[in-house]
Amino acid sequence: MIPGSKSDHPDFRKSFLFAIQGFRTAVATERNIKVMLAAGACAIVAGLALQLDLISWAIILLCCGAVITAELLNTAVETVVDLVSPEFHPLAGRAKDIAAAAVWVLSLLVGIVGILVFLNAILAKF
Repeated sequence: MIPGSKSDHPDFRKSFLFAIQGFRTAVATERNIKVMLAAGACAIVAGLALQLDLISWAIILLCCGAVITAELLNTAVETVVDLVSPEFHPLAGRAKDIAAAAVWVLSLLVGIVGILVFLNAILAKF
């Protein structure tokens, strides 16, 4: 809903379709989303190959979802910053850098979690 607008919020179905549209737009326009989806797909293939247990699957899927969500939020922040500050401004650059840093930190931690989960699965096989 637009502030000051008297129109009602879209119904649940329309809201869901807007979310899908946003995801498609991000996948079509953002390289990092594609990289993260590919990394997630690799993690799923590795999980299938190692026959992960239910808890390990939950951890891997939550980690994949968290990183993709963080990247989507980073993309949204960058888009809004570009909208309100089309010319370079140090604060705009700082906001974009900090949003990107949040994704970077999460990705590092998720990488460590992934190593631990997969290492545990590999060691359990032997």
